[in-house]
Formats: sequence, structure tokens, C-alpha cells
Amino acid sequence: MPHRTLTRLRDKYGQVIWLRLGSLNTMAILSTKAAAEFFKNHDLSFAERNITETMRAHDYHKSSVALTPYGSYWRVLRRLVTVDMLVNKRINETAYIRRKCIGNMLQWIEDEASKIQGESNRNGIHVARFVFLLTFNLLGNLMLSRDLLDPDSKEGSEFFVVMSRLMDLSGKGNIADFFPWLKWLDPQGLKRKTTKDLGKAIGIASKFVKQRREDKRLSDNNKRDFLDLLLEFEGNGKDEPAKFSDQENIFILELFMAGSETTSSTVEWAFTELLCNPESMIKVKAELSRVVGPNKRVEENDVQKLHYLNAVIKETFRLHPPLPFLVPRRALQDTEFMGYHIPQNTQVLVNAWAIGRDPEVWDDPLSFKPERFMGSKIDYKGQNYELIPFGAGRRM
Repeated sequence: MPHRTLTRLRDKYGQVIWLRLGSLNTMAILSTKAAAEFFKNHDLSFAERNITETMRAHDYHKSSVALTPYGSYWRVLRRLVTVDMLVNKRINETAYIRRKCIGNMLQWIEDEASKIQGESNRNGIHVARFVFLLTFNLLGNLMLSRDLLDPDSKEGSEFFVVMSRLMDLSGKGNIADFFPWLKWLDPQGLKRKTTKDLGKAIGIASKFVKQRREDKRLSDNNKRDFLDLLLEFEGNGKDEPAKFSDQENIFILELFMAGSETTSSTVEWAFTELLCNPESMIKVKAELSRVVGPNKRVEENDVQKLHYLNAVIKETFRLHPPLPFLVPRRALQDTEFMGYHIPQNTQVLVNAWAIGRDPEVWDDPLSFKPERFMGSKIDYKGQNYELIPFGAGRRM
């Protein structure tokens, strides 16, 4: 895997490595020290994103909060997510939705366990799959007020299938990104497949939007979900849109892709590490029994009291960040960085996987030790550069 290969090269070539990937100049950042210098002192110089060929399908990159150019339109998209969707008031108002979706997931797991109980060739329960379904369904409820995994929802089932395919495609490397003269050929077929599936997903999302507009026209329903925020948005019409049009469809798709896969992969790695480290599993169970009580369901207000479980989550993020490479940056101009001359348009890969295993910062970096976070103020919100699973700086 590329992030592992570059981490091995760190011992030989240092914390910043220059690569020539086909025709693409690339700088890889592999240490906490280099990441701190990058985000603290050079964040604005590298505030743009490097756009892959598949992300140009249906102009996805122009309406994506992760990929759109740094500026006023990007600030509007970011504000909608951070201020209107993730504020404490909104989070508290939607607690009942999360309880409902978690209840559904637990029922799915119980049903699956019942099915395989009598089978002689049992393979166990794929918990990460159910967490993925939970997250997808939760986002559907929070953003669209729809239970997308309802067996009676044809559009929901179709949306789930096509979004799963898009997530799979987005994680594949495209040789045309490194050899631009191959773009017209699309040798792996990634652009064609992405264009096809993204078109289907946009079509389904547009139906949801159209139906909501019709519902609002015909009734005084005061439903307040994320889609309503998009439809009611009013900008100044100068350096930001006066209204959203088809852009909201891509914005909706992006939030589904960003939220579903990352959550399920983190849970899967956490379970894996706990199974491989039974002493940590015993401590988690003991804390749950002490704080929540035996045979009781964990409630949201219990989470802040579960200090060891929170340490397990941080340690999982350290060893297994959802994106080993953060979303690639691009140099806006020729820049001097840590004594190196970085030409304009250079791609920058911040290796969060390597940073989480930096031996200059972490004691015994390859071992799973949640205890290292007990009593520590290190968090994963972008202020501590030794732990940046979701990035840092302006484009976090």
C-alpha cells in the first residue's frame, strides 16, 4: 500500500519526500514536525485541492466542500455543515433520530444472529457492515427525513447500491491522473463507471429534492432537516450563490460518502484491535459495566464518562486513520517549505498513517495502547498535529 511504502522510506530519506509520479510533482509529509510546519505556516499556500480525473465527472469537484476552490463559495458550504448541521443545538434536537437508527441496527444484528445460529458453517456477523448501514440510514434521516433502508423504499435501496459502488470507485488509483495523455482513453474505465453511477445517484437525489419542494408548496410542514437548510439558503448573489440549484444534489452525495465508509472502517479496526488485545477488551467491558450498568444500552450522555472507551477510539484513529492520506492539497504558487523549493501545482500528500506512527512523538508507536491517551489532552480535532485523522488547517 502506498502509505506504508512511503512510511518505510522515511527512515532513509527523511520526513519530507519528493516524488515524481508520472508527470505529477508530489511532496509527501511523513512526520508530526513537518505536518505542524505545513499547517501552521504554509496552510494558505497549499489551500487548493488536487482534483483527480474521476472527480471531474458531472463537475462533482465544483460543488464539493472537500474539493471546491478555496474562497467564498467554499466558505458557504463549510458554514452549512459546521454551523447549521453540527452545532450542539442541532445535535441535541436530533438525538431521538440517532436512538431510533441505533435501535434498528441492534435489531438487524439480532436477526442476523438468529439466522446463523442453527447453521453448521457459521462465519460470524460482519459488524462493520451493519455500522455502515446504520450510518447510511442515519444520514438519510438527518438530511432527508427518509428511512433509506426501509424495505418498501425502492429509491432508498437503489440509492444505497449506487452510493456503495461510488465509494468503492473513489478509493481506486487512476493511472490517467499521472499520465494526462491517457485521459481520453480512460484505460481502467474509472471515469466512465463514475460518470454512470454518479449520474444515477444525482438523479435519485434530485427526485428527493423535487419531492421536498412539492411538499413544501402544498403544505406547511415545518420539517427542519439539512435539505430544508439547502433549499432555504439565500446568498448575496455576488461572491456566493443567491440560491442553490443542482449543486445541492452533489453536496448531499458528498456527505453520504464522507460519513458512511469512514465510520464503519473505524469501528471495524477498533473491534479488530480489541480482539487482538484482550486486556484492553476487558477494560472496556469493565468500564461499560461500571458506568452504564450490566445489560443496559449506552446512551449519548454516557459517552463523556467512558474515558477508556474514548481512549480506545483515539488509539484506533492513531493507528488506522480513515484516510491514510488526507485529501491531497495543491501548491497555489512556488513556495519554500523546510528548505525545499516547491513548484506551483505540486501535489501534497499528508500521510496521516505515518504521522500516527511517528517514533519521534509516540512511545512504542506500533503497539495498541489506549492508556497513552488516559489523562492526555491530545484530541483529533486538528489542533494536535501528532493525531490528524481528519486533517487540520483551513481545509479540514
